[in-house]
Amino acid sequence: MIQKTNLRKYYFLALIFLITPFLRAQEGVPVYLDYLTDNYYLVYPSMAGIGYTGKARATARQQWFDQDEAPNLQTINAHVRLGERSGVGAIVFNDQNGYHSQTGLQLTYAHHINLWPADLNQLSFGMSVGVIQSSLDETDFDPRDFDPIIAGIKQSTTYLNVDVGMSYSLINFYAHVAIKNLLFRNRNINSEFESSNQRKYLFSAGYLLNQYSEWSYEPSLLFQWTEFTDEKSIDANIKVYKEMDFGKIWGGISYRNSFDGAQFLDGTQVSDQKLQWISPLLGVNYNRFMFAYTYTYQIGDIKFDSGGFHQITIGYDFLKGREPYPCKCPWVE
Repeated sequence: MIQKTNLRKYYFLALIFLITPFLRAQEGVPVYLDYLTDNYYLVYPSMAGIGYTGKARATARQQWFDQDEAPNLQTINAHVRLGERSGVGAIVFNDQNGYHSQTGLQLTYAHHINLWPADLNQLSFGMSVGVIQSSLDETDFDPRDFDPIIAGIKQSTTYLNVDVGMSYSLINFYAHVAIKNLLFRNRNINSEFESSNQRKYLFSAGYLLNQYSEWSYEPSLLFQWTEFTDEKSIDANIKVYKEMDFGKIWGGISYRNSFDGAQFLDGTQVSDQKLQWISPLLGVNYNRFMFAYTYTYQIGDIKFDSGGFHQITIGYDFLKGREPYPCKCPWVE
């Protein structure tokens, strides 16, 4: 007969493996669903200045409201086109996860090549250089629980890293490739348990259907691969746009499925569970302003609690220039 303590142990270990993708606090800006809320630049450096309108966006994400030290993330970013071929941008972020936290600044340059003869046929390259301060606060740890790796102080370190990417847009089709954390960096915080390789690869593509009509539809996919741990996941998304006199309203749903999972004891049976998210989202563009809300719910038998994860995005379009593209393409507007 399996004791209850062993059951709790297995459930706890499975939970840790399943929620690990939520809890990264060492990779720069985590990859959630910002790209679906008119915020492509936050994920892809090649999208800086992609259109002829400057964009400023701010996000706030909170997980597990009823839990102390729950993961939360705040970002502010802006990017703009400079001339015909260049784009620049900046990102400031604060990411907290329990006793770990990181703050950072990223500066981006992107180069855009307009290919002839299509109205929108553009190849873009971008690079972001970031300064990140990572901290581990051990001051609240019980000093009576001796552990040689716990110093009982607040440790912090600052380091540089680089993101690179490439984007291609052809009328109503787009594709992106990005490498996050290109450089190997050791943070010197519990470094004996942490790899210096946090490199992550992103591949995504989408297509806008019925783009010249009042209603349009955008299916898309995003694939992620983390090199050191060999973790892989895929997002399957669909968005719907409705043109309005004041701008447009839009909504959609995203499904994220991890290729990796964990085993746990379900009674006397060993079951397997992989990380799965369902995320509905809703947004509106009103003149130069944008507002969006995303709710993420984890599917599966083992969850931290029954609550979901909430994210709000607000934005403003500035320095609106000429309209070079006759197509209604949300990613370059």
